[in-house]
Amino acid sequence: MASNNGRSASESFKAQALVYRHMFSILDSMCLKWIIDSHIPNIIHDHGKPITLLELVLVLQIPSTKVDRIDVFMRYMTYIGYFDIVRIQDGNQEEEKEAFALTAASELLIKGTENPCISPVVEFVIDPVHSDSFNYLSKWFSDENRRLYEITLGKPLWEYLDKNPRLMGLFNDAMASDSQMIKLALKDHHMAFEGLETIVDVGGGNGTTAQIFSEKFPALKYIVFDLPQVVKNLKGCNNLSFAGGDMFESIPKADAILLKLVLHNWSDNNCIKILRNCKDAVKVSSKDKKGKIIILETVINEE
Repeated sequence: MASNNGRSASESFKAQALVYRHMFSILDSMCLKWIIDSHIPNIIHDHGKPITLLELVLVLQIPSTKVDRIDVFMRYMTYIGYFDIVRIQDGNQEEEKEAFALTAASELLIKGTENPCISPVVEFVIDPVHSDSFNYLSKWFSDENRRLYEITLGKPLWEYLDKNPRLMGLFNDAMASDSQMIKLALKDHHMAFEGLETIVDVGGGNGTTAQIFSEKFPALKYIVFDLPQVVKNLKGCNNLSFAGGDMFESIPKADAILLKLVLHNWSDNNCIKILRNCKDAVKVSSKDKKGKIIILETVINEE
């Protein structure tokens, strides 16, 4: 059976499902925010084993009228990969009960341990000041010059953050927590940094990534380069120092330049300016020792 547009009914229903999936996908983000705000990954972690619904509700102190809703939400978060449902023995009873266990994804949301935690990244990205801006994409596309945040916040994001200590703190925590994942990357890719004497971390913020590198490579001189207002109160130590400036003007010279989550913030033309300044900053001391520009970004898998 064909629909009015010439497609089969089956195709149209699949298309409807796709639209609905993306329409409701905002709930995935809100549910993710909920489990972080409610400290559920920490609750299960501190429990020491998978937790039953009743045990979780008691810890959360949820009203009895919402218990069934908690069950629905937890099962949905299980469906999208944040928990596993397992069967456990409940005390001395022979009957097994369902319990919620952590997965690799929810383990990354546990706060206060030595393991990487990316909860602050989620909290910053989903914060209304940041996320609500994307409601104005149509207005942004019809505006000739202004960037999205200039439309929604009245000024560039970085200027807004500078005047908003709460959000700036959230942003710095987000960048710092994301940098903890660098430790995992260095286990398999440490050879990319061997032989270097100096490295400049462009847009390195409060230096969390720098500290990881400086500890891993104590012979490496590490310079964190960011806006003057970002680094003005930060102090270096041993092989780590801070420098203020503008990456669109010039970048301190070094054997290697690191751009971690920088380029996605800028237009193609601005990215070209940044990369040209990086090229000018990279020192080439000999034919056998070439400089490096190391880019860490999230990319789309086109396969």
